[in-house]
Amino acid sequence: MVDTVEALVDGGRASAGPPLGPALGPKGVNIGQVIAKINEKTKAYDGMKVPVKILINDDKTFDIKVGTPPISALIKGELGIEIGAHNSKTEKVGNLTIDQMKKLVGMKGDDLLGATMKAKAMEIAGSCIPMGVTIDGKDAKSFQAAVRAGEYDTLLVE
Repeated sequence: MVDTVEALVDGGRASAGPPLGPALGPKGVNIGQVIAKINEKTKAYDGMKVPVKILINDDKTFDIKVGTPPISALIKGELGIEIGAHNSKTEKVGNLTIDQMKKLVGMKGDDLLGATMKAKAMEIAGSCIPMGVTIDGKDAKSFQAAVRAGEYDTLLVE
């Protein structure tokens, strides 16, 4: 039988304190080893909240599955901003470049529903709309229209 513990941790900075320590203590695993492995696997998401799932086997070995933060958190991290716009129609808080867009598509990977780079970029652009984030100097809806019109066909390829 496999026991499961799920938690939301700070990327690369998990500790034996709550929420992990109290959840792992009764399971009998080496908490230090679990924390070290989580921090190793989440260091790319430094400063972001990351969902993790710890699968604990009967022999007290464990496996760690790391989810990805919400796309809004990845966008904020990429742009170095704390929050999105209060009014996205009038306020713009940052601009994603095409290279940053590709990086976000790579980070989210299979969590996005689109089958192609263009479709995945459209999904991320959809998340940019309420945040007040522009893409390649265009507001997100204009960027989506440009993608549909084929303007980014050569840039948004696998």
